[in-house]
Amino acid sequence: MGSPDVRRRRRLRIALITFAALFLLLIGCLLGFGWYYSGQLLEPENARPGYRDIVTSSASGTVSLVESRVTTLPGTWGLVWPGGGAKVGPVTHRSEGTVVRELQGDAPPDGTQVRLETSVWSTDPGTAHDLPYTDVRIPTELGDAPAWLVPASSSTWVVAVHGRGGTRAEALRVMPALHSLGLPVLAVTYRNDQGAPPSPDGLYHLGDTEWRDVEAAVRYAREHGARNVVLYGWSMGGAVVGQFLGRSADAGDVVAVVLDAPVVSWTKTLELQSRNRGVPEQLVPVAELVSDWRVDLDFDRFDLAAEPPARRPPTLLFHGGADGTVPVQASRDLAAAADRLDWPIRYVEVPEAEHTAAWNVDREAYEATLVDFLDSVGGIR
Repeated sequence: MGSPDVRRRRRLRIALITFAALFLLLIGCLLGFGWYYSGQLLEPENARPGYRDIVTSSASGTVSLVESRVTTLPGTWGLVWPGGGAKVGPVTHRSEGTVVRELQGDAPPDGTQVRLETSVWSTDPGTAHDLPYTDVRIPTELGDAPAWLVPASSSTWVVAVHGRGGTRAEALRVMPALHSLGLPVLAVTYRNDQGAPPSPDGLYHLGDTEWRDVEAAVRYAREHGARNVVLYGWSMGGAVVGQFLGRSADAGDVVAVVLDAPVVSWTKTLELQSRNRGVPEQLVPVAELVSDWRVDLDFDRFDLAAEPPARRPPTLLFHGGADGTVPVQASRDLAAAADRLDWPIRYVEVPEAEHTAAWNVDREAYEATLVDFLDSVGGIR
């Protein structure tokens, strides 16, 4: 047996080795969580929705679906499945795990996996609304990106920016209202969208680089007759718009902004999504740190209330009170800070609306507010 001093040193060495191993294990677990969470956030394939709901039957003018949080949401939605789509209206009946909704169009066969989409139409302006349009290519720094151009008489163009994992079809809901005002609409794509150039690393930058593709679209509009521009952004498209207003040399061309359930703080958005997943909010900084390592992101830059953009034109801000994806409180905070920021913001909250679903819940009120706002902005038409 060793002396007491030898035994003490051995115990101390074992304790130090154990502590170091546990510390490294903890660091490894934290970094593993951060890498996974950043992958959910930054990798485009993780943002693209699947088909999680199921059609059980259909009859003339109705479709029945397995009851879920999504299939019971109020309002008008798109019903999409591989190779097809239709339009569904409000819930007409619920019983024994089944939801019946109004249906416009043909339903898929019983048992088909589907999803409900806020964008309602997954086609194009001509098919959805009989609006004339042109497929155009926007020359970005990474290559040409496809866009739809719906022409009209005004020299003020609307540049529409969809959200993360979405498509330019997101703008189809508001095109008729904008067209009725005589406003041309340029519904754009950006890096990592289907048909658009990929980013060099193949990852989303959450608006930190995507704003340059919107800048290219604004320049395209100016080169094709626009005197000024209205920016319209949904969800992450709002973060893209915010970065454009703060960083683009062309931000002075923007005379008004419309934001729908925008990301105005990625930190607050990640905190909400961590709560949804049952993950402690204290781990959000780890996900931000790993995301910063991967794509060089300054998350503070995206907090528009704390770091407002240099250009702050009149802004209409919609948000749903039931949004479980992007926190409505962040939009409330931005609207409450409008006077301090010298930023004219009109805030409209739709209590029942989920993420980007304010139009879906009450199209008539949404479009009336939109038209009234744009009419109030000098120089729009």
